[in-house]
Amino acid sequence: MTDDQLDVHREVLRLLLQKIDDDPYPSTTMMDMVEGLLRPEEVPAYVAILMDKIQADTFPSINLLNRITAYG
Repeated sequence: MTDDQLDVHREVLRLLLQKIDDDPYPSTTMMDMVEGLLRPEEVPAYVAILMDKIQADTFPSINLLNRITAYG
């Protein structure tokens, strides 16, 4: 893999994580895309975003709960 490919991976992942973080109800498609891109060292940042969403929501979605428990 070249440096350009690594940069694209990093930037796409950064962009999607930011969108997921900003959206109170992120799309399943975006989360699926992120999960397909994640490398092991990137998982904690993703899980932290999802944990914040669950903590902020009185009735967190089963989808988010399932996604987090998949990494537990």
